[in-house]
Amino acid sequence: MLGAMIGDMVGSIYEFDPIKTTDFPFWGKGCFFTDDTVMTAAVAKALMESRGADEGEVKHSLIRRMQEFGALYPHAGYGQGFQEWLHSKAPQPYNSWGNGSAMRVSSVGWFYPSLEKTLFVAELTAKVTHNHPEGIKGAASVAAAIYLLRTGKDKNEVRS
Repeated sequence: MLGAMIGDMVGSIYEFDPIKTTDFPFWGKGCFFTDDTVMTAAVAKALMESRGADEGEVKHSLIRRMQEFGALYPHAGYGQGFQEWLHSKAPQPYNSWGNGSAMRVSSVGWFYPSLEKTLFVAELTAKVTHNHPEGIKGAASVAAAIYLLRTGKDKNEVRS
């Protein structure tokens, strides 16, 4: 999670002016946290408080915490569709295939004892907003990579 948050902040100054090089200052002037860090923390909090709960309670906790953290940090850079979701009284997934679900899922790779459970919960965290198959695949890929690395797999095993 810390790596995801640090990466978010390091890349924040390039989000709207992307660069195609690895030769840049690690901590550039003006780095800041974005919506991705806010939602990473919200997902982690939701999963910690709903551990062992059924699927419905996990989804409810995810929505509650994401909306709560979104209200605490309203200017973190949310996209239009997500912004509407954050303020909805009855938030529904909006078929997003963007990378937001992958950007906030890092805690899932740390919390669960099996790859199967990791993939299941990664899908839950995605589907509350990003219910398009590509949005779900993004979250599952990131959570699986973290789980596999955490459990001793090397980069080649993760890649395959």
